[in-house]
Amino acid sequence: MKDFKNKVVVITGAGSGIGRATALAFAREGAKLHLTDINAERIEAVGREIRKLGAEVKTYVIDSADRAAMEKFAADVYAAAGRVDILHNNAGMGVAAPFESIPLDLWEKIIGVNLWGYIYGIHFFLPRMIAQGGGGHIVNTASAAGLIAAPLLGAYNTTKFALVGLSETMNMELPKYGIYTSAICPGIINTNITKDTIFAGMTEKLARRRNQIIDFYANRGASPDRVARDVLKAVRRRRPLQLSPFWQLWAGYLLKKISVRAHIALTRWFSSKIL
Repeated sequence: MKDFKNKVVVITGAGSGIGRATALAFAREGAKLHLTDINAERIEAVGREIRKLGAEVKTYVIDSADRAAMEKFAADVYAAAGRVDILHNNAGMGVAAPFESIPLDLWEKIIGVNLWGYIYGIHFFLPRMIAQGGGGHIVNTASAAGLIAAPLLGAYNTTKFALVGLSETMNMELPKYGIYTSAICPGIINTNITKDTIFAGMTEKLARRRNQIIDFYANRGASPDRVARDVLKAVRRRRPLQLSPFWQLWAGYLLKKISVRAHIALTRWFSSKIL
């Protein structure tokens, strides 16, 4: 898919960060947008930005982990637009905690948003995309943490690794319908993710590091606009996996391919220095 003009694009979690930047990037290309976020104020603000660009947009306040809400969302989009060309499952949350300290309610919450939310999006949109005559692209926002695990992110790693595997399987099964899938794996990006991340079971020393981590992402993180450009590139080139930005992640990803043991040892050492 090279030209996005008048293409119908659905993005979840579009109220800030990567979702917002990607929505604006598609709007500049002339796409027609259907955007969700759990935060009404954020998604309405993004809607206003897009209308100023002269693009069509409809916004929805939806919790992606709500099965019934996602089912209605898909029905509403098809009632309004009649088709979907690009589905970008993007809504997500973070949890940071020592593995033994992750309470079950946090496991359930992060799996609800980061995995079930994507499954709901695929389940309710994909059959309609096939029925419309096929064709299109599905983008799943995974993470560098879906390729390279990191300490204290056990629950987050779990959901993001699952999304990479989900996306790979979709790419094996769906091209017969003309539908392709991209797993986007962002690295250190300057978004609200660190501020919104739930920290649990931390020692006092680790808790003090939280603000430092937030500052690090704000000062050293790549712009969400960079990830948005990579999303559009992945769709245009039908890339199954897109590291973003590539320069942040290629060395660690390559090291893991060469030696998982070396990757674990280096990551453990590096994390001990940081944390």
